Amino acid sequence: MKSEHSGIKKRSSIIMTFHPTMEDFSDFNKYIAYMESQGAHRAGLAKVIPPKEWRARQSYDDIRDILIATPLQQVVSGKEGVFTQYHKKKKAMTVGEYHLLANSEKYRTPPHLNFEDLERKYWKNRLYDSPIYGADISELVLH
Repeated sequence: MKSEHSGIKKRSSIIMTFHPTMEDFSDFNKYIAYMESQGAHRAGLAKVIPPKEWRARQSYDDIRDILIATPLQQVVSGKEGVFTQYHKKKKAMTVGEYHLLANSEKYRTPPHLNFEDLERKYWKNRLYDSPIYGADISELVLH
């Protein structure tokens, strides 16, 4: 990989920033494997800055029928500082159905003043509302 990366230390993990080339970006799954080989997965997230020549898709209409085979609901339970987190498998749904769910009253982004306020609201409500993730849908990333 010709791309460069750097990182900032946050708590006990380093959140890494990656700058892939267009060549790297053409096989994003391979690039994810490279990021993990550099330790990016240890922090649970990484920042990827796309190459200057990359352009985001203009529409997502062509992916509405792609199936999310196993959406996962992240459930947290517990009390007095001891919590358990697990994933509950949900019924398969299309990206279009997931889009409707994500924009429903229950799941849509709440009103917020700034991103710090939004993050605070997320963690405050985390025990009461279980998010649903459309995990492992690699064909959505760059096609």
